[in-house]
Amino acid sequence: MSDYGVLSIVPPALSIFLAIYTRNVIFSLSVGSFMGALILSGFNPFYAIVDLVEQHVFVQLSSSSNSQVLIVSLVIGGFIALLEKSGGATSFSTLVTKFVSSPARGQIAAWLAGVTIFFTDSGNALIVGPLFRPIFRKLKLCKEKLAYIIDTTAAPVSILVPFIGWGVYIMSLIENAYEDIGVSEQAFQVLLDVWPYQFYALLALLSIPMFISSGRDFGPMLKAQQKFNQSLQQSIQDQQPTKQTETMADESKSLAQTNVKISTFLVPISVLLFSIAGFLTYFAFTEGVGGVHVRSGIFISYLFASMACALLMKRNQNIGFNSSLTEFFKGMEKLIYICSILVLAWTLSSICKDLNTGQHLADLIGGTIPPALLPALVFLLGALMSFATGSSYGTFAILMIIVVPVAHDLGAPLTITIAAVLSGGLFGDHTSPISDTTALASMGSDCPHIDHVSTQLAYALISGSMAFVGFILAGYFQMPWIIVGLLLAQFVLIRAIVTIFGKSTSSVSATTV
Repeated sequence: MSDYGVLSIVPPALSIFLAIYTRNVIFSLSVGSFMGALILSGFNPFYAIVDLVEQHVFVQLSSSSNSQVLIVSLVIGGFIALLEKSGGATSFSTLVTKFVSSPARGQIAAWLAGVTIFFTDSGNALIVGPLFRPIFRKLKLCKEKLAYIIDTTAAPVSILVPFIGWGVYIMSLIENAYEDIGVSEQAFQVLLDVWPYQFYALLALLSIPMFISSGRDFGPMLKAQQKFNQSLQQSIQDQQPTKQTETMADESKSLAQTNVKISTFLVPISVLLFSIAGFLTYFAFTEGVGGVHVRSGIFISYLFASMACALLMKRNQNIGFNSSLTEFFKGMEKLIYICSILVLAWTLSSICKDLNTGQHLADLIGGTIPPALLPALVFLLGALMSFATGSSYGTFAILMIIVVPVAHDLGAPLTITIAAVLSGGLFGDHTSPISDTTALASMGSDCPHIDHVSTQLAYALISGSMAFVGFILAGYFQMPWIIVGLLLAQFVLIRAIVTIFGKSTSSVSATTV
């Protein structure tokens, strides 16, 4: 194998730089891949283009596992579109709101609704947000708090579920990274092993009930709630309709008019979950759960769930099968962008393998960075990249290519390093003002975007800091139950912060606005 020296680092480094500078993941991966092909071809542009397409893009697309991932991703997109079109998820959230009678219960209900609608991070914001806007206003809770809750139950929930689009995408990156380093391991099993080390997702998700149970806010969120309280008090004193009260009346009317049957949500989701459980259980007790079994099980289960959804739409809403099929294919179209990122990530990974990038990086940093500290450093790098680009998907694609070979060559824990990639990318995406999920949370809650970003940041930084500490500990001790200690420490930290710097915000008059 040829020794390309420092040139082997150029393609991934160029992709990272361009991703941060241009915030365009497709462009960044394309340029990085072409640069790698250029190096491999001896800097002959013609041969570089031909080699890039024939020996890398086409080869990756012809891989059976890769093509299966693309097909599964498209089917998931179709199902999500059908479920959103049916109104079933909206009906489910509406049912949850009937049990709300206090500010704390209102926030917990929004949190539970966000956790339940796990199949799509973007759909979470656009379903839960509009439903809970009138409820939060009635309970005298500011929009910023709703935006924080739905944003923190979007991607942090989706990344923990292995059989939705996020899981399929991550498993494909893991599978290719492991193949490049010659490690034989089922991607599904690796993802399950990674689960307890997904520190940021777990910490951020459970920080919400920790804050709610305290009954206090601090920092910009406290100021936002106080400002909202003052505006409500003023409107009460004036005894005049305001834009806020008119908006509340319109939203409450819209909420009351939601009459889609709850079965439109529960039946397709039940079909999906039972089908997946049945497929995996069968193979677990026969020939073992292989990667192809996971992908085929997910594919067939989502098809069954889509059929169930279409049947219910026909029966309950008189929406024809042709219309359902059209909606299904529209949903598939929305996943083309993600599939393009996958193909380019696989291509760059293949090129880095030919350049022996991982080994060269390991040789460069092997004497300066203890292997146990690599996950913590990867977490920071992932957070920086994702914050700057607004894309956790792009961060996963680029970093997985680089750090898995480095971790393997350094002897760092692979499972924890992969978890650091996921947690770092998620943390940056969650706090980034240019992230699509952050923007959708602002849109869904009808909250000014910069207000959502500024109020959420202080809360997210607590979980991010705890996750960083967690990866330092995990690098040295490699014990799954570290997350238990982190959650307890975060609870104590949150209570201390809100006690010292926070105030109760439940002092608004109970008079109906």
